[in-house]
Amino acid sequence: MKADRSVALPMYLSNRQALLSLWTVLKTRLLQAGLVGVPNNLDWPQDYLGHWRAPQLLLSQACGYPLTHSLIGAVQLVGAFSYDAKGCDGIFCRSQLIARDQHAARGLADFRGMRAAFNSDDSQSGYNALRAAVAPLAQQGRFFAEVIASGGHAASVAAVQQGRADLAAIDCVTWAGLQRNTPQAVAGLCTIGQTPAYPGLPLVTGRSSSASEVLALQTALAALVRDRAAADPLAALGITGFQTLHIETYQVCVDMRLQAQALGYPELA
Repeated sequence: MKADRSVALPMYLSNRQALLSLWTVLKTRLLQAGLVGVPNNLDWPQDYLGHWRAPQLLLSQACGYPLTHSLIGAVQLVGAFSYDAKGCDGIFCRSQLIARDQHAARGLADFRGMRAAFNSDDSQSGYNALRAAVAPLAQQGRFFAEVIASGGHAASVAAVQQGRADLAAIDCVTWAGLQRNTPQAVAGLCTIGQTPAYPGLPLVTGRSSSASEVLALQTALAALVRDRAAADPLAALGITGFQTLHIETYQVCVDMRLQAQALGYPELA
């Protein structure tokens, strides 16, 4: 029997209790699908890249930008959840451009010379999508007066709310979760637009997982979203479905980077 393998769903954490309730059902579905090494508990990784790159990873939720860059060859794509959030269309989503209410009448172009916060420079939703949206507006490779690496979406929201930044791109599922679960965190904030669409967070498994294990994971996840026992946590997390995908779907993330670079805007600035 294989030793316990890592399972995490680490990307949308504004309702951890719902995630734990979902895990109770998912764990049963993984076992029913014949997977071995299913752990009793979810992992809560701090080092995302180290977690995703672990060869014995059983299941995790990654980000589309690392999937097409630093995780090439390190993981296998299982599929993606679809979500009920403004800006979502099936497994595709957008980043909401958030600002303080005092700037509600501004468009993106009006934030020239202001400050932006982003979670990390390997984030599709917080960095790559924002870079692509800003690139046509940039002049000589610059648009903002300052960009601030916050370390996380919630921290970017706080930076805007507290006046340390003026704009941030927050993926629509995270934004909807904050509105639903921690409304105080978004008080005084508004959306002034949204980025172009891109595929949502990929569900991945380690490179050592066999083809039969990948299929078993897909079977378990497809069953999960139809399981009445999971209805409440699925609704609380905004999950409406699961879809298997080809890796080429995430070429959108690469294209966004290439288009920004072609416009002379290689980094958020």
